[in-house]
Amino acid sequence: MAIHRSDSPWAIPVAQVGSRAGQTKSVDMVMPAPSGIGDEYFGIPEGSDVRVEGRIESLADGLLLTATATAGLVGECSRCLKSLDQDWLVQFSAYFPYDMPESTPDFDGDEDIDAGEDEGEDTYPLFENATIMDLESTLRDFFVGSLPSQPLCKPDCLGLCPECGADLNADPQHHHDTYDARWSQLGDLKRRLEQLQDGDDGTSDESGDGTDDDNDAGTNAGTDANGHPAS
Repeated sequence: MAIHRSDSPWAIPVAQVGSRAGQTKSVDMVMPAPSGIGDEYFGIPEGSDVRVEGRIESLADGLLLTATATAGLVGECSRCLKSLDQDWLVQFSAYFPYDMPESTPDFDGDEDIDAGEDEGEDTYPLFENATIMDLESTLRDFFVGSLPSQPLCKPDCLGLCPECGADLNADPQHHHDTYDARWSQLGDLKRRLEQLQDGDDGTSDESGDGTDDDNDAGTNAGTDANGHPAS
């Protein structure tokens, strides 16, 4: 049984707008999110709603789509692990030339529609004699390209305390008094050196006092009261 691209949930009929250069067509549709936008930890769930708003403009050799796509982004913050559930918006322009070869029409997930290698990354084929524009690969490519490598709940997220896992956003002053055993060993060495220095000073004072007393005693024993040598 033949599969018609017009049956795709990402299909937009463009036969009328493409009949003559200079014509335009407004787009305001809700489509399911294609597969492969992110992963199980962070991304846009397959099948969730994607709102596409924009305009198709007919050119001499193809159609130009300028649009904004909005979808629900879910996952967790890479710093504080808080759950994320927010609207994710991407603005894009994609070109659909009339003479670009079609890919095999299969929108069941077995084969994707790839942008033409010779046409550029933002170029996609039209289908069924240039009467159908399919946005499955277009949405996937632009959403995937817009996702951050490290999702955050907010740009200045403080993350979690590395010691206990507390949320630093809730308590920015949170901290732990740390103790490093290497510094305690240096402190012990300092105290021993101070004790040795104090001991050296005490020994020197006692020795000096004893020497002076001995000299005075010896001097007094060798003289009489008038300072003359004793007989």
